[in-house]
Amino acid sequence: MKKATSHILIETIVRKALADIKDSPERSTRNLVDMAANFSGGRFQHEFFELAQTMLKNERSPYYELVKDVVAHVDGERILRFGMNLGYNSCTYGAGQIRENEEKYGCHIPWSISLRIQNQGILERAGEYRLVIAQGEALGVYTWMLFAEDSVQEILSLAAEYPDSAFIVFCEPSAVTWSVLDGLSANRHLMLAVHYDEEAAQLCGRLRERGLLYSVYQSYRDEDVDSVVGGDLFYSTQQYYPLFTALLSAPECSEDARKRVYDYVVSARREQMFQTIPWEISLDSRFVDSIISEDACSAVFAADGRLLSARCGTGEEYNIFHSDLLTILQGAFPKKKGVPRP
Repeated sequence: MKKATSHILIETIVRKALADIKDSPERSTRNLVDMAANFSGGRFQHEFFELAQTMLKNERSPYYELVKDVVAHVDGERILRFGMNLGYNSCTYGAGQIRENEEKYGCHIPWSISLRIQNQGILERAGEYRLVIAQGEALGVYTWMLFAEDSVQEILSLAAEYPDSAFIVFCEPSAVTWSVLDGLSANRHLMLAVHYDEEAAQLCGRLRERGLLYSVYQSYRDEDVDSVVGGDLFYSTQQYYPLFTALLSAPECSEDARKRVYDYVVSARREQMFQTIPWEISLDSRFVDSIISEDACSAVFAADGRLLSARCGTGEEYNIFHSDLLTILQGAFPKKKGVPRP
């Protein structure tokens, strides 16, 4: 992707702001958000930065401590690169491309795509995964959530080929070997999301020592909801200094449980309750998509390439290993004609 003048200008301003935050995190963070709000050009950006402005009026916000800690311990170029790919390439430039391509091709295009990858899948299907990411970027998709098992090393090699996208790699702590840690250092547009288990503490410490950007995630079922909405999980995870504490609902989780969790996540962010940002992976992604586009859609592909959607069967026409991405989206998420864009 060729960098536009606006991209270069914003990158220069953000780079300076990151340097200033080390000396004055509260004032510099507010100034950066105020500047972003003034220059934001889309509905999503306006809503996000207006909310951020409101939240940062709380001078005792734990988010100031979070920002201070991230800037102090994470390599500045890594913060800049991942932030620009996510904030500008995906949610600004990419969002505009998505809206244009939705009108052009008559289908909804998600702002992010999730790929579930089995151990040997990345080795056997590397070329096909490259094609999917290239096709996605051509449509305006620059955020990729990759759910790995033990194939993190191979995923790092894949992500390195697409420096304009933001990659979030979900994995088990046991999959992050010393060689993976070395590979992470070279991928500045990637954030690791570590499964929160008994091995997570040691790994988070290693990631922190190396100046890497990371988060933690936990899956939940109906029986876990009370622990989540009581705040116990976030009080526990924040001691490991993750940027996000992400939640992933299990397939058997009820809609009521998901709603209770999401209501709590939204409330916890608004009230700035923890020194980590709560994030419900599925529902927050759909919320972002509903702002960028006129109707939320979610594209999650299973390890065998199938699109996981209630609208789709098991046919090859919805499989990324048998059909191109645009054809799948046109079949699974057609736009309703005559519906005005909000």
